[in-house]
Amino acid sequence: MGRISGAKVAFSALFIASTANAGGSANIGWASDYYYRGIFQAESSASGGIDYEAGGFYVGTWTADVGDGLEVDGYFGYGGAFGDFSYGIGFTGYYYTQDFDDTYEEINLSAGYGIASIDVAVGRYDNFGNGQQNYTYYSVTLEKKGFYGKYAGFAQDFDGDYFEFGYATSLAEVDLGLSVIFASDKLVGQSDESLLFTVGKAFDF
Repeated sequence: MGRISGAKVAFSALFIASTANAGGSANIGWASDYYYRGIFQAESSASGGIDYEAGGFYVGTWTADVGDGLEVDGYFGYGGAFGDFSYGIGFTGYYYTQDFDDTYEEINLSAGYGIASIDVAVGRYDNFGNGQQNYTYYSVTLEKKGFYGKYAGFAQDFDGDYFEFGYATSLAEVDLGLSVIFASDKLVGQSDESLLFTVGKAFDF
């Protein structure tokens, strides 16, 4: 299975805050361990990004330290809501300096109602020229008052699933998060349980 690395999309809102009205924002963050979609990326990882949103349309970029180089992501899309129902569609590309990983590009779909949300990403992985691979990522999340639980996994050329439970809050305009991840052996090669802490701050401009 190829390693799914990644960035901002469906990141449990632990690193970054979304922009509610038209305008731009920047964000910085740090994670005791950087995990994405249940897979370990790096220890003690710093991150930062810039976003712009207007009328439901958004565009942005996000970068994280992955030890052996940088992960640099770009994304754009549209999101909206009808009452308690929300939806979104977008594109995300994951790119890397040095040889930490190869390129991932995907279409992102999301829908939510009340405390429940569903995310699906359909993408392709360049795989260092060893034959392009296709993947589908899916997740179901329940969230209320900062507490959340997630079940997620992969299909097509990638396999494996995981559970994630956590809590996110803000203190003095600083975003804090604590989560635990239980990954299957198909996802990471062996069963894995991980506890991680995140801290971040967003700035409007």
